[in-house]
Amino acid sequence: MSVEVLEANFGSETIRFSVVRRVRKTLSISVLPDQQVEVVAPEDASSERILEKVLNRAPWICKQLRYYDQFQPKTPERRYIGGETHLYLGRQYKLKVIPGVKNAVKMQRGQLMVWSTKAGRTAHTRELVRDWMLQRAQIKFGERLDICRERFPDPRKVVPNSIIIRELSLRWGSMTGRRNLVLNRVLIGASTEAIDYVITHELCHIDHSHHSAAFFDQLRRVMPDWKERKVKLERQLA
Repeated sequence: MSVEVLEANFGSETIRFSVVRRVRKTLSISVLPDQQVEVVAPEDASSERILEKVLNRAPWICKQLRYYDQFQPKTPERRYIGGETHLYLGRQYKLKVIPGVKNAVKMQRGQLMVWSTKAGRTAHTRELVRDWMLQRAQIKFGERLDICRERFPDPRKVVPNSIIIRELSLRWGSMTGRRNLVLNRVLIGASTEAIDYVITHELCHIDHSHHSAAFFDQLRRVMPDWKERKVKLERQLA
């Protein structure tokens, strides 16, 4: 798989985008939450053909870039020190680190309590919090998947083979060709309404691999307020 970076001039705008070439027949364009533009193209697609496609979609691309611009700048990276806040299911919890004879993490009285055998080491605190968040994500995402499937006329037809939780830098989730639901681990910080949007969005990809009109028709039918949920997601995790 090769990656290249190209630019397209549209009026006064310069659209900078990455091109990923894969074994496929169609070309797709995505504008990601961090305002990166990605084109996935067939291996034999010429640069001229790709530029033509990008220019044809330029009004939509610029509109999406403006949409994501409202959520900048991003929240500063967490340092895992006492007193800073961490998101869990849409709410902010203040981190409290306590020296302990064993390691433990739990929510208590509106705080994220961490008992640590190495309380002075932020790297250790980070590991404990991230492990706890991952465990909660594994439970919560499975619960929400079952609820989201019930939105569809026949829930039996939208059953992924597995849920995979990963560190994704550019996407909230995806549905692989092998029908595995991949979710970004940071989604555990979002509200259940926002998590449900991502899961439902990806379940629609079981029937529609691309963001076609048919895809959005299905998403609208099963989740009429998906746009509002999407905005809520972007604001919560900005």
